[in-house]
Amino acid sequence: MSISTKYDPAATEDKWYSYWLSKKFFHSEPDEREPYTIVIPPPNVTGVLHMGHMLNNTIQDVLIRKARMQGKNACWVPGTDHASIATEAKVVAMLKERGINKADISREEFLKYAWEWKEKYGGIILDQLKKLGASCDWDRTRFTMEDDLSDAVIDSFIHLYKKGWIYRGIRMVNWDPAGKTAVSDEEVIRKEVNQKLYYIKYTVSGSDDFITIATTRPETIMADAAVCINPNDERYTHLKGKKVFVPLINREIPVIEDEYVTMDFGTGCLKVTPAHDLNDYELGVKHKLPVIDILNDDGTLNELAVVLVGEDRFVARKKIAKLLDEAGHLDKVEDYKSQVGFSERTDAAIEPKLSMQWFCKMDQMAKPALEDVLNGDVKLIPEKFVNTYRHWMENVRDWNISRQLWWGQQIPAWYDNQGNWVVAKTKEEALDEFLKLKDPEGQFTAEEKAGCKNQLAAFIKQDPDVMDTWFSSWLWPISVFDGFKNPDNKDINYYYPTNDLVTAPEILFFWVARMIMAGHEFRGQKPFTNVYLTGIVRDKLGRKMSKSLGNSPDPIGLIEKYGADGVRVGMLLCSPAGNDLMFDESYCEQGRNFANKIWNAFRLVKGWEVEPALENPNQQAILWFENRFNEALAEIEDNFKQYRLSEALMATYKLVWDDFCAWYLEMVKPAYQHPVDAETLKATIAFFEKILTLLHPFMPFITEELWHDELFGEKGEMDCCIVASYPAVGAVDTALLKDVEVVKTLVAEIRNVRNTKQISPKEALPLAIKVNSALDYEKWLNIVFKLANISEVELVNDKIPGAVSFMVGNDEFFIHLNEAIDIDVERERLNAELVYLQGFLKSVNAKLGNERFVQNAKPEIIQNERNKQADAEGKIKIIEESLAALK
Repeated sequence: MSISTKYDPAATEDKWYSYWLSKKFFHSEPDEREPYTIVIPPPNVTGVLHMGHMLNNTIQDVLIRKARMQGKNACWVPGTDHASIATEAKVVAMLKERGINKADISREEFLKYAWEWKEKYGGIILDQLKKLGASCDWDRTRFTMEDDLSDAVIDSFIHLYKKGWIYRGIRMVNWDPAGKTAVSDEEVIRKEVNQKLYYIKYTVSGSDDFITIATTRPETIMADAAVCINPNDERYTHLKGKKVFVPLINREIPVIEDEYVTMDFGTGCLKVTPAHDLNDYELGVKHKLPVIDILNDDGTLNELAVVLVGEDRFVARKKIAKLLDEAGHLDKVEDYKSQVGFSERTDAAIEPKLSMQWFCKMDQMAKPALEDVLNGDVKLIPEKFVNTYRHWMENVRDWNISRQLWWGQQIPAWYDNQGNWVVAKTKEEALDEFLKLKDPEGQFTAEEKAGCKNQLAAFIKQDPDVMDTWFSSWLWPISVFDGFKNPDNKDINYYYPTNDLVTAPEILFFWVARMIMAGHEFRGQKPFTNVYLTGIVRDKLGRKMSKSLGNSPDPIGLIEKYGADGVRVGMLLCSPAGNDLMFDESYCEQGRNFANKIWNAFRLVKGWEVEPALENPNQQAILWFENRFNEALAEIEDNFKQYRLSEALMATYKLVWDDFCAWYLEMVKPAYQHPVDAETLKATIAFFEKILTLLHPFMPFITEELWHDELFGEKGEMDCCIVASYPAVGAVDTALLKDVEVVKTLVAEIRNVRNTKQISPKEALPLAIKVNSALDYEKWLNIVFKLANISEVELVNDKIPGAVSFMVGNDEFFIHLNEAIDIDVERERLNAELVYLQGFLKSVNAKLGNERFVQNAKPEIIQNERNKQADAEGKIKIIEESLAALK
């Protein structure tokens, strides 16, 4: 390999990704090994890679690569979601550009265009994930609308319907007037909006009095069914049992009483509009009020509105305010801020709307899914989300599963011309079900049955709605392994339940909980064991990254600028589980710099010339790094077990940058233009190779590139870093590691003396040591001589007057400079240190003198404080002796 001065990601990433694919390193088949399985949260086919995807898929790739290196049969199943609302909007826009109106074509024609769009654009995000290095088993790529997965959706609908858990009814839903469909709660984005609060006067029937009501939606007054007051509100006692007139249309409505009304909001009176507000609807049900729906599906006013028929709801709002004012019914208008729901897909303001929909009962299915999390069978990481999950599941509502769209799995319900309906997978099966309705006793002859079915076939129609996209994705861990088509196949039996799921907290209920429900309902067991919940990617100002704010960088652009490894490291350095990630591009720069650090370390070792006859002078350094590697690896493994990937990466980062590059290589590298001994080179290469395997899950490209250099020995076609053995934790000599920390501190102190005294690093300095500890400095003098440029070392029993002194642990060190030191400056330095230590000792003594602390603190904490006390007292004594020597 020719060695460039800087690591070039562009020269390695496509090369190695293609190689991994060609050798099928990502592919998995059931065998005798332990399986490790992740199913990807399927991104929408409309999507392109954004920062949330980058974080989520980097985490998944780190987990899958590590498992693969640990000898597990790692299987990461990729795929995409058909995303009914978003995709249909894209297709409608495409047709509009071609001069085609959706309303002018048939469903079949529309679906042909939709599949055309999907084939052209649907794979973009998966191709982008490859740029990130995602080691998915691409041979297993699934799509939620492919035939087998759609069959699974239809079959599960029929199964639940037959069980009595799916029903049809009129309920209040979130209505998207732009998409003309119901949407789920998670597809509603709450935004704070500047609005107006309109104070409207309703005339009290049989008098000249009026009651004033504040509302942000004057355009809905024509749908009012009542005015509500709080029974405890003394201001309105005189209105009990009265009626009022709706302004403009003069329809009489009752005054009702309910403690639901907040007395201190607005005027303390509430207009009740059951058709256009969820809470009003529930009030209406409670008080048996009529439901008057004045809005069309597209958000325009219908004939029931009486006035402004055909106007858009927001246009009508402005016009009706003017009409109310002219009629003397508008008291005043105030500026007002409130939360308004918007469709995530179309950005249209959501309308609460009563609609005939299909619903799935949740209460029974929620029980085992809640129990799984509460008893730890399914672990939420971090645990702080367990209470949120519990609250959701204990207050679960029935699931609106129908959508008024064409792109999706069509609901398997069929209607005749008399209002009857049946649920069946095919038209033929539906005819059989209708026949049972016509002939419940089974008395028809074969000829009568055939005639009846032929007659029915002419006019029965399938429900035009499709199922909610989540109704397919909740089956994902089962359906991707064909667990519905063939429930006893080798894949589902081997890979299910899966191991880890990595996803965002905002879909904890809408997807995660429902997958657990589906797992129990259709497989009798949980779908996964661990759920790693990522945070939201925010900018450095704390704002959520979004296209509208323009604060989200292009992920592919970041990869091109910093390399995939650099971006992966940058994302993970600032992403603790479950906490939001404050992203700054400088993190990616830090990741790129880390890659260059590794590259330069490789160049250094690669450039060493070996002299076989040389003895090894670096045995202590080698012994130290071996122990330090094992210590760090134990910490890294502990972080992985607790899914603290950011901390695992940081521990790896420090091991490589600080311990290996800044200390170990400096300890063992030969003098300029001098050879290295064979034993040191062999040990260093072995350490470097282990570091590459440790780094590979985080930085797959640079590690694979270096792995194949001749420095690390000849490699076969399949002998790649991606399948190399992940290192195992070895024994750790903690006493040795503590000794080296003293030695490193000593070196740092000597370097500090050089800096403060402005002495060149090339000038060798004499060192004297007054040893008070048990540390054997003889073992480590070789390193001290090399790293601190010491000319000689003398062990002394007394202080050396006139020398610069400093403490490391309990030992005192002296450097006698060639020029006389400034005694006043040295005395000032020592006095300052003495004052600090005396203050520190005072705080420790106060703590140890506190009976409450001593009685309640753990023994190890108390011992730690006593150690601090003894250490401070020892240092104070030495400084006081040093000050005495300067007099």
